[in-house]
This record gives sequence, structure tokens and C-alpha cells, in this order.
Amino acid sequence: MSPPTLLVVDDEERILSALRRSLRRDGWRVLTAGTSDEALRMLDEEPIDVVLSDHKMPRMSGLEVLEVAARRRPAAARVLISGWPDEIPAERLAALGVHALVPKPWDDAELKRILREALAGRR
Repeated sequence: MSPPTLLVVDDEERILSALRRSLRRDGWRVLTAGTSDEALRMLDEEPIDVVLSDHKMPRMSGLEVLEVAARRRPAAARVLISGWPDEIPAERLAALGVHALVPKPWDDAELKRILREALAGRR
């Protein structure tokens, strides 16, 4: 069986690099997108199991990326990561079916637990 595919979306290369290194060791096939356009293209072209998106990015917010992901890949679990988690309305997260909101800086073990949970609970 192939490993589950995780799409990580963040406009900061150092964040993408850190997450890629950490999560690959945990058995994920990790795809990264540095822009919302790149993320949307991958949603159309790749078999995505979980989308982990930063919230504050140019052009589209992480919530907007996850909203598109919900339409294009409804079976994929959605997780938002943000340095400003208090600014994000819980109702909006619930409406988009976001599994979890992870604060930055994140705890590696906690993030891995959340992603495994999201994968197990996806529709």
C-alpha cells in the first residue's frame, strides 16, 4: 500500500522545508506548494489525502485554499496552521469541515498526532 499523501501549503520556504523533513520520516508522501496557485494545481493533479495550509498568505488565505480543497477533494481532510489562531472564527472552520487549527509555532509530536487523526477520520 502506498503512503498517504499530504499537501502542505505555506508561502515560507523554511516552513515547507521543516514540515517536509519532519513528516516524511513519519511515513507521509509530502507534496509542498509555496503559492495558492500551485496548491490548487496539485489538488487537481494529485491524489491528496490531507491538506495542511498556512492561513496568512498572499492572494488567497489558508481558509480560501481549504474551501477550494473541500470542493475539489471532498474526501481529503483539511487542517489549518496559523501564527494568529485567535483571528480565525471557529464557525468558519466548522463550516469548511476543518479538522483542526494548529498554532504556530507548532509542536511536532502534536502536529503529527493531529494529522494521523485527520487521516483516520476523513470521509
